[in-house]
Amino acid sequence: MKNSLKLSKEEISWILYDVGNSAFVLVMVTAIMPIFFKDFAAKGVADALSTAHWGFANSTASLLLAILAPMLGTFADYKNLKIKFFTIFLGIGLVFTLLLTMVNEGQWILCLCLFVFARVGWAGANIFYDAFIVDVSDKNRMDRISANGYAWGYIGSVVPFLVIIAMIMTASENSGVFLPVFQTKIGFILVAVWWLVFSIPMIKNVKQRYFIPPSSSPVTESFNRLWQTLKEIKKYRQAFLFLIAYFFYIDGIGTIISMSTAYGRDLGFGVTLLIAVILFIQIIAFPFAILYGRLAKVFSTKTMLLAGISIYCIITLAAFLLPAITDESVKIIVFWCIAFLIGSSMGGIQALSRSFYGKLIPADKSSEFFGFYNVFGKFAAITGPFLMGMVGAYTGHSRWGVLSILILFIIGAWVLIHVKKIE
Repeated sequence: MKNSLKLSKEEISWILYDVGNSAFVLVMVTAIMPIFFKDFAAKGVADALSTAHWGFANSTASLLLAILAPMLGTFADYKNLKIKFFTIFLGIGLVFTLLLTMVNEGQWILCLCLFVFARVGWAGANIFYDAFIVDVSDKNRMDRISANGYAWGYIGSVVPFLVIIAMIMTASENSGVFLPVFQTKIGFILVAVWWLVFSIPMIKNVKQRYFIPPSSSPVTESFNRLWQTLKEIKKYRQAFLFLIAYFFYIDGIGTIISMSTAYGRDLGFGVTLLIAVILFIQIIAFPFAILYGRLAKVFSTKTMLLAGISIYCIITLAAFLLPAITDESVKIIVFWCIAFLIGSSMGGIQALSRSFYGKLIPADKSSEFFGFYNVFGKFAAITGPFLMGMVGAYTGHSRWGVLSILILFIIGAWVLIHVKKIE
């Protein structure tokens, strides 16, 4: 693999998939779908309770994939299977995203069920997408390529997002508070189309370079290899130690991403403000994700990860204190400051986590090991929203749920410090 600044066709195709699937994250997980759920599908349900339901749904999706990920990853390490599994889960995500247009007012259970499967499809495809990083790049370029994926994903997803926002804001029935249903559902269709279009280069151009030799009994052999890897954890000690750290700090980050919009609604912020803030975060995340990739060459990948986690500790404390601010204008200013901090670190942490882990694992078992990566990530995505939902439901206010995730960042940073530096 060349070390020149020029990107290869495979690297560009891999990065473009992030542009496509990031639209799902922005619209369906972070911005529009949570508001659609709370204001339309769960209309009449108490704020704290509907926020808890949203957290439980995100946890359920993560649990389903966490159960499947190790076996799927191990099986996909055989020749040409990685792209097949990628395509299957991509199809699941696209179909259930489109089915969300069938939800009517008050059908919050149906809405959550469809959303769970859409998110399983998206996250399942990402197992194999992430694993392809060892096929399209080498250790010297991984930080840069991974950071570019997240960066262009953030800025690229803004395009369909702006189109959806334009439809929402110009809708005749739009009151400025609730989302117009028809235009919102058209937005779901746009997300699916955008996601599909930018998946095509990935499917056509990215090849599996590293794989396990063929087997006459691939299913049985896959389980045997999975069990053998678990028995040899000491052999891959640094990779698994990193996964423990990743479990905790990505838990907090994922919770903030998936629950921030619902939390903002609980604080009384209007739809227009929330959408503007989310758009601002996406734009800020673009240059900072690239910056994290470059700074990792100067200060080390682990140092930049610890810096990002520290910023998220500040974000969590600020979000907890936000409801105590009585001056509405000051509250809005603080909210914008929190948004800036999120945008400055969100992409960098996720990108460098992926590349840091990619340097620790054997290339021919990338799907298997990224299966573990996603297990830890998905179980983390279960505990964070669940913890926030439970604490919020018990106390009657979501701010205490936000505070509860601070401990996750602290534990994650402490464990990460003990992972040996691999540069």
